[in-house]
Amino acid sequence: MTTIRIALANLRIPATPAESLQLALAAIAEAGARDALVVCFPECFIPGYRWPGVPAPPPDPAFLEQAWAEVAAAAQAARTTVILGTERVTPRGLQITTCVFTPDGTLDGWQDKCQLDPSEEPVYPAFGTERRVFTTDPLTFGIVICHEGWRYPETVRWAARQGAQVVFHPHRHLADPGTPEPRGFADPLNSFHEKAMLCRAAENTCYFASVNCAGADSGTTSAIANPDGSLLCHQPYGEEGLLVADLELDAATRLLATRCRTSPF
Repeated sequence: MTTIRIALANLRIPATPAESLQLALAAIAEAGARDALVVCFPECFIPGYRWPGVPAPPPDPAFLEQAWAEVAAAAQAARTTVILGTERVTPRGLQITTCVFTPDGTLDGWQDKCQLDPSEEPVYPAFGTERRVFTTDPLTFGIVICHEGWRYPETVRWAARQGAQVVFHPHRHLADPGTPEPRGFADPLNSFHEKAMLCRAAENTCYFASVNCAGADSGTTSAIANPDGSLLCHQPYGEEGLLVADLELDAATRLLATRCRTSPF
C-alpha cells in the first residue's frame, strides 16, 4: 500500500492581508515539520475572501506577488507541496484562484475557479475556463473551489477521470441564517454541504479533502472523506489548526469515475 500524509490548514479568518500571509507561512512550516506531502489552504486565504457588501482593501497585485514569493520560499524550506487559495488580477477583472507550489519552491500552475456563486459575480467578475490536475510523486490531485465542488459534481469527476486520487476543495463557507450550530459532522440538522463532501468521494471512488476557515460562524468544518464515502476525519468545529491525515492511495481506485460513459468537459 502507498501511504501519503496531507494537511488541511483550518485557520482563523485573517483580519488583514498581512496576517493572512503570516498565518500561511506558519502553517506551511508546521506541515513540513509533520511530514505532510501536501498542505491546502481555504479559498482566497491570501489576502482574504471578499464578502459581498463587506469593506475590504482594494486588490493589490504587488502584495500578491510578494506573498506568493514568500509562500514559494516557505514551500521549499518545508519541502512540501502547497495549495494556496488566493486571488489574482486579470485583464478581465479580479479572479478567485489557487496556485500550487512544489517542494522546490517552483510555481507548478494555477487552478482558477470556473463556477461562481451568483453572489460572487459583482466582486469577482472573472472566472476560469480550464481545469487541470497536478502531480507530486506519488500523488495526482485535482482542485475544485467552493461552489463548484458543492453544486457541480462533474468538476470532481473530471479530476478523478484524469487520475486524481485526491480532490482538494478549498472553500469559505459561513452558516446560513437560522442554521443550528453544528453538533456533529453531517448531522441531519446541518446544511447539505458536509453530506456533499461524502458524496463527491463515494461517487468517484477518490478521496475528497475539504478545507474551510475556523470560526464560530463557519457552516462546515474541514474534513477528509474516504473513497467509499465514509468520513476519515474532521477538524473539531471552531478549532484552529492543521488537520493532518494519512491516506492509502491504493484505496482511491477512481472506479466509479472511470466507468462514467460521458465526459463532462
